[in-house]
Amino acid sequence: MKPSSLLFLLSLFLFRANAQNLQQRIITSDIKNFWTAYDKIKETNDSTLHIGYLNDLFIDKGTDGLKSIMQAREYTAKSYLDAIYHYPLFWHSIRANTLRADEFADSIATEVDKLARIYSKLKPAHIYFTVGALRTNGTTLDGNVLIGSELALADENTVSSEFPKALSHLKTFFKSNPINGTVFLNVHEYVHTQQKSSIGYNLLSQCVIEGVAEFVAVTVTGKPSPSPAIHFGEQHFENIRSVFTRQMFFEDTGFWLYSNAENEFKMRDLGYYVGYEICKQYYKNTKDKKRAIDEMINLDYNNPSALYRFVDHSRYFNKPVSKFYREYDNSRPTVVGIKEFKNGNKKVNPDLTQITIKFSSKMDKRYRNFEFGPLGETHVLKIKEFTGFSEDGYSASFNVELKPNTRYQLLVGSGFRNENGMPLKPYLIEFTTAD
Repeated sequence: MKPSSLLFLLSLFLFRANAQNLQQRIITSDIKNFWTAYDKIKETNDSTLHIGYLNDLFIDKGTDGLKSIMQAREYTAKSYLDAIYHYPLFWHSIRANTLRADEFADSIATEVDKLARIYSKLKPAHIYFTVGALRTNGTTLDGNVLIGSELALADENTVSSEFPKALSHLKTFFKSNPINGTVFLNVHEYVHTQQKSSIGYNLLSQCVIEGVAEFVAVTVTGKPSPSPAIHFGEQHFENIRSVFTRQMFFEDTGFWLYSNAENEFKMRDLGYYVGYEICKQYYKNTKDKKRAIDEMINLDYNNPSALYRFVDHSRYFNKPVSKFYREYDNSRPTVVGIKEFKNGNKKVNPDLTQITIKFSSKMDKRYRNFEFGPLGETHVLKIKEFTGFSEDGYSASFNVELKPNTRYQLLVGSGFRNENGMPLKPYLIEFTTAD
C-alpha cells in the first residue's frame, strides 16, 4: 500500500473516531423527560401535582446540562410552569422539532472536527440539548454547551402569538428558521467553551468575546452567520462604528447585546456584528491564519492592554483604542463635591440626616447606583431614602441615619449617567462622624 494511501486511511479512521467520540458527548435525554412531564401536567388541573410532575419527571432526572442552563438563566420550576400555562400553542408547535435533536449529532461532530483542525488546542466539551423557559437558545457554563431546544429548534411555523411584548423579538427570530442554524449555533457555543472568559468587563470586551465565536463558526462551517445583525451591520458599517465608538467603554452592554431595547438602528444584537467585523479584519491582517485563530480564542479579553492590541491590529477603528479611551474618560461626568461637608472629613456631625452630592454636568434622572466601598458592608453608609435629583439635574440627595464616632464609606457608581448617556466616574464618599 502506498504511504499516501495509508495516511489517508489513518486520517479517515481518526476522523471517524473523533466524530463518534463527540456524538457520545451530545446528550438529549432532557427533551424526552420534559415532554413526559408536560403530558402528565396536561392531564390534570391540580397545580400541586404539576410541581411534583415537573420535579420528579424532568428536573430531578435532569442532566448536568439542565442543571447548568437553569443556573445560567436562573430558571426555576415556576419558570417552566408559567411558560407551560401561558403558551400552550407555542409548546404544541415546537414539540416535534425538539424531538429531532438527535438528527444533528453527525453534522455537529463533523464541524467540531473541522474546528480541531484549525485550532489544535481544542478541549473536549459536552453538548446538552435541553429545554429552557424561553431565555436562551444557547449558552455555556463550566466548559459545556447548553442548547435551549425550545428556541434553537424553532422554525417559521412555531407559534408566537401568545407571547407578551417582552418576548416580541422571538417572533422575528422564529421567522429566520433558527433550526436551520443549529449546527452553526453549536460551533459558536463550542468556541465559547475554549475561551478564557465568556463575560467581558465592558461593551467592547463582550463584543469581541461574541465576535470571536461568531467569526470562528463562520470560518469552520464555511457558511455565513444566520444572525440578521451581521448582514445588517455589513450594510451600515460607518454609522454603526460611529455610534459604537462613543459607547464601547460602557460597563453595561446596552442595546448592543442580549436586549430588545429601542435603538436608532431598529436592530438587536449589533454587538455581535461589531465583534465579528473586528475579528474578520484581524484575520485578514494576519498572515498566519492558524495563528490568528489561536490568538482570537486565547485572547485575555479582560486585559485592556491585550484587548486594545488585538483591536488595533484589526484596524477596525481609524485610530488606536487608547486614544478613544482617553477621550471617553475625559468626557465622563464627575462628582464635584458634597454639599454638607468636605469629603474625607473626620468630624462630621452625627445629627446630619441628609447628604447632597453635586455633579459636573446635568444628569439623567432615570439612572443611579450605589455600591460598597473598599471596607465593605460593615462600614457602608446606608441610605434610608433616595429623595431624588435637583430640578436642574446637577445634584442628588438622600437621607441617612448616622452614629457617633463611626467611619462610613459609600461608592457613587457608574450607574449614574449624564444626559448624553456618559457614565459617571465612580466617586468614593468617605467620612467619620464626631463623638
